[in-house]
Amino acid sequence: MAAAATASAKGNGGGGGRAGAAEAGSARKRKGPGPLATAYLVIYNVVMTAGWLVIAVGLVRAYLAKGSYHSLYYSIEKPLKFFQTGALLEVLHCAIGIVPSSVVLTSFQVMSRVFLIWAVTHSVKEVQSEDSVLLFVIAWTVTEIIRYSFYTFSLLNHLPYLIKWARYTLFIVLYPMGVSGELLTIYAALPFVRQAGLYSISLPNKYNFSFDYYAFLILIMISYIPIFPQLYFHMIHQRRKILSHIEEHKKFE
Repeated sequence: MAAAATASAKGNGGGGGRAGAAEAGSARKRKGPGPLATAYLVIYNVVMTAGWLVIAVGLVRAYLAKGSYHSLYYSIEKPLKFFQTGALLEVLHCAIGIVPSSVVLTSFQVMSRVFLIWAVTHSVKEVQSEDSVLLFVIAWTVTEIIRYSFYTFSLLNHLPYLIKWARYTLFIVLYPMGVSGELLTIYAALPFVRQAGLYSISLPNKYNFSFDYYAFLILIMISYIPIFPQLYFHMIHQRRKILSHIEEHKKFE
């Protein structure tokens, strides 16, 4: 899930993220998708950009109406679930080869967010009013507006420098912000998961199988420790490489 916060990295961002795998190829010349695939991807990215803009506008309108940032999640719950779940199509794009990214990495990054939305925030109603939810929602929203805009303009071969700069710079703040929100939300859900025995399977049963969802969430939180620094510094490296390449190119123009 750390990868997904930026896509923040999809990578991850992610994360951000997806920033590492998805854009590494954009700096290298490679054969792009065919005309039909390009047209589809442009439409997909335009729709996703518009969807996350709807979420951003919904957050602002709700804040202005309430005069408070508390419990703003309820004002954008439906579009957030719809458009974040819609990102599952990105796995299909990789699988059929119209996007040159790793199916495994993209699946992990997309599914980690979908998991947080449905298996944590949706399933544990008590955490929906937590400020930590707003923290990762804002990070995701800004990240995705930039990311899908980046993809759209890249496909049209007309990428403004400002969008590229934002894609490889704002993650410095958005990634830690998103990861913090994710971790705090999972942590807030733990006592409710334990109390209700949510998604847990105890012995004895006819399958002779047990599963402790509470322990599973703790393992997910622990997994952030090795994953987050690796992805974050990889993205820092990508930023230096890509933005320095742009500056060198400008000097020769």
